[in-house]
Amino acid sequence: AMAEPESGLSLTIARVVQRLQGSSLHSQLERQARVSLHKPEIKLESLKEDIKDFLKTSGWEKKLQNAVYSELNVFPSLCHPAAPPEHIKEPLAYMRKAQGSWEKRILKSLNSMCTELSIPLAQKRPASEQKELLNKWNEMGTDEPDLSLFRPVYAPKDFLEVLMNLRNPNYENGEQPSFRNHLGLIQVPLKVKDISELKEDFSELGLNIGQLGIDDSAQVPPEFFENEHVRVGQKVLAEQDSAAAQQYVRQGCPTALRADLWALILNISNQPEDILYYEQLKSNVIQHNLLVDSLIYKDVKLTASNDDYYFVFEDYLYQVLLCFSRDTSVLEHFTYSSATPPKSYIQGKLGMEEYAVFYPPNVNYNSFILSVAPLCFLYHEPSKLYQIFREMYVRFFFRLHSISSHPSGIVSLCLLFETLLQTHLPQLFYHLREIGAQPLRISFKWMVRAFSGYLATDQLLLLWDRILGYNSLEILAVLAAAVFAFRAVNLMEVTSLAAAEAVLADLSTLKVMPLLQIFLFATVT
Repeated sequence: AMAEPESGLSLTIARVVQRLQGSSLHSQLERQARVSLHKPEIKLESLKEDIKDFLKTSGWEKKLQNAVYSELNVFPSLCHPAAPPEHIKEPLAYMRKAQGSWEKRILKSLNSMCTELSIPLAQKRPASEQKELLNKWNEMGTDEPDLSLFRPVYAPKDFLEVLMNLRNPNYENGEQPSFRNHLGLIQVPLKVKDISELKEDFSELGLNIGQLGIDDSAQVPPEFFENEHVRVGQKVLAEQDSAAAQQYVRQGCPTALRADLWALILNISNQPEDILYYEQLKSNVIQHNLLVDSLIYKDVKLTASNDDYYFVFEDYLYQVLLCFSRDTSVLEHFTYSSATPPKSYIQGKLGMEEYAVFYPPNVNYNSFILSVAPLCFLYHEPSKLYQIFREMYVRFFFRLHSISSHPSGIVSLCLLFETLLQTHLPQLFYHLREIGAQPLRISFKWMVRAFSGYLATDQLLLLWDRILGYNSLEILAVLAAAVFAFRAVNLMEVTSLAAAEAVLADLSTLKVMPLLQIFLFATVT
């Protein structure tokens, strides 16, 4: 049995090496090593050691460490070497099947829209249109095309219906002994954490630990903690160590350091080749017109223009989302997501692989927009904003839109939320259930959008600090339960779903950190 972790480790190493081999970091390291050969301190007799020392002192070793750390954060936990590829995507067959039929449903909806409006999924733009788009790239928001015929491909409540109908075929007729007493909407037996495991996982949020986002901690005067925390944060940035940054942000990011710390955790450095890549995506947007462009457009108009915080970023939102819809590097991540990207072909080239346009697997742009918008507060340079969003998407947000058994996947988050409420606020849970106001019907949209558009921006960023810090989305379910706990007294008095929704309609005054702390560490278990 001792050999097991060993072989697991060597597998991980092999996979990381393979991933890094074709990267630009690899060629930069080779170039640096060659340059170092001309340095006087590099001796032939100790060549290997001297080059290693040189890479260490010149900061390249740190860059390599961060790249490895980044790979380990994104990749799923190890599968058995003999496991078929679909198991790496999602080990449970019934989840794979459900995700597959959900994707088909989305694609069918897209295709029927094409037929109805008689427009192709993808076509080349005429030269005049290309020129016009290029000229107004930075002010696309001024356009007012008529998009009344385009409809969103699905709404969060459609997706929730699909999740409510998930069943594990091995447990027909509800024979799952431990699960029989779960009275929520989610009826699949996944293991979720209980409050004592969550306390352990989120120990840095404890009551006696300094936090950004807590104004009146009894233990530490906030201004004293803040000054010290800023000092440590600057040191973490100077060290350029992703792992240290990830640990640091668990206590929150000082506003002035957040953009740099998040970029360090996500290992985004905006190199010349990254900027070039962004420009290539942009030229693809300019050359080809996709059906989704209109959907993106419509959603940005609806979302941004109705939101006092986000409307100023309207042009950024178009740029990022249009480029994202062309980005095939996102496809790599489908090797470890339960989703499979749908394909469509540029009109007149059906079946020719090089003309295939991969449709973004998630056409609920509304959630996308809300996950880009907060990042606009931090990043003002389009290619950097773009890379940060893409990395946040492939690490975290894709899990909120695909059906899987992953602990950060939306199914587990729904189940975790319902279990926490049923266990710790049973009276409230039963009351809401009795009046036909199942709590998940209200909280689902918060979780699917990672609370963006619901919390005040400063609070949302404090929440996302912790998503990055813990490399997990579980905190979304904990916060959703904490909001119900916080409004429990009012919720006990309502007698309908509409009234319950009214009590929870406005979350913009909530303070995230005290809510999480009280729920996790002051709830009597």
